[in-house]
Amino acid sequence: MIRDQETLSILLDSLSRFVRERLVPAENEVAETDEIPADIVGEMRELGLFGLSIPEEYGGLGLTMEEEVLAAFEIAKTSPAFRSLIGTNNGIGSQGLIIDGTDAQKHHYLPKLASGELIASFALTEPGSGSDAASLRTTAVRDGDHYVINGTKRFITNAPEAGIYTVMARTNPDIKGASGISAFIVEKGTPGLSLGKIDRKMGQKGAHTCDVIFENCRVPASNIIGGKEGVGFKTAMKVLDKGRLHISAICVGAAERMLDDALRYAMERKQFGQPIAEFQLVQAMLADSRAEIYAARSMVLDAARRRDSGQDVATEASCCKLFASEMCGRVADRAVQIHGGAGYVSEYAVERFYRDVRLFRIYEGTTQIQQLVIARNMIRDASR
Repeated sequence: MIRDQETLSILLDSLSRFVRERLVPAENEVAETDEIPADIVGEMRELGLFGLSIPEEYGGLGLTMEEEVLAAFEIAKTSPAFRSLIGTNNGIGSQGLIIDGTDAQKHHYLPKLASGELIASFALTEPGSGSDAASLRTTAVRDGDHYVINGTKRFITNAPEAGIYTVMARTNPDIKGASGISAFIVEKGTPGLSLGKIDRKMGQKGAHTCDVIFENCRVPASNIIGGKEGVGFKTAMKVLDKGRLHISAICVGAAERMLDDALRYAMERKQFGQPIAEFQLVQAMLADSRAEIYAARSMVLDAARRRDSGQDVATEASCCKLFASEMCGRVADRAVQIHGGAGYVSEYAVERFYRDVRLFRIYEGTTQIQQLVIARNMIRDASR
């Protein structure tokens, strides 16, 4: 659902130029320092990147799903760290508020998220609760006008930079499954909230994760998303459908960047007196990558349009996440292979991308979880 093609084209052109002229040249600095330069973060705020999918009434750009994935294709053609910083504000960090928040919650927090004044974080995963998110053990006990939260969240994206955290906690210990879970907005600096050390990861330098620890953390009852208990996990699942489409689009954009780099290298690198792009087995890797990227891109756009039209795309979102993330991994592997020994040294971006994109098959639901979601939905639909 593209509302205004001319306006969208201007946005995409601006994004493409920003990625090409500002972000790509800064990739090595980010990888070496594990930090995104402050001036670039400021430019991202000015471009409105923190509010791409936040409604216009709250200061965002209010992109439709189709428009968002088209923007994601462009943003992903550089280090995933840049996308990660703005991603939670546009995705899992804000969408729970947009979907189920009260009017007061929306008006208080969304404008600050859209402007980038606040960075959002989504705290669901725990040390013993990853793929089985409904088994989380963090508790929130009502105490007058507050809830007291206790527990630890793990691998939380943007936690070191976050100003607010969307926290999933169990408010009803008698209900073991998802229905006993509620979602809370917890602000940075709340007594009882602390952070662990920043994780040292395989890749994605500049994109930070760490533990978020709650020790008798008192949160106002007014900060429960939607104003009532028991809907938190449902909110999380609604958010993840959208997030999976976004990550799928990021996989497509990253794969396109790696293939572009591999093609350029293959046309310049000579062996046996000719560019290696002339060798049929190299051509096979290039062709297979192009075909798979095209398939993933088509899937993501189709699912985005379906979501914009109001359809339930839980199955399609999982199909996209499954295929696009695995595709991205295969393209990364071929890109390294085309580069040969050069692909194994950090002088070329493909070495870094090879490590960076490995995470896409894990977060927002692993490949195996997507398989389970797809199959269970198929069985459910066939049984009706």
